Amino acid sequence: MEFETNNSTENALRDYKAGIGAFTHKMPDLAEKFNSFTEECFKEGQLSKKEKQLIALGISLYSQDEYCIIYHTKGCLDQGCSEQEMLEAIGVTAAFGGGATMSQAVTLVQECIQDINQMKQ
Repeated sequence: MEFETNNSTENALRDYKAGIGAFTHKMPDLAEKFNSFTEECFKEGQLSKKEKQLIALGISLYSQDEYCIIYHTKGCLDQGCSEQEMLEAIGVTAAFGGGATMSQAVTLVQECIQDINQMKQ
């Protein structure tokens, strides 16, 4: 039986998880090193995990990486970011990324916030 999803955010997260699993199976050493590196980057430090997720969301938007936008939108919510905090981070990113950043923010990020909030209910 295949897992059924309810929304596009859930589908994207599932696809990413499947893809990273397949990559890890084919390239275990590289995947393990990459995962260790990113885990270290996102550990609590002088910057909180919450702040690091906001930074990652901004970078994801600026680089137009849809999977990372979805992943870090969820990361922000998981770390307790309010929608207002996320919107302020988006505003700073838009100051550098302009219309391309805003187009992803007003569509994909907004959709992800709605989807993730529905998934939590």
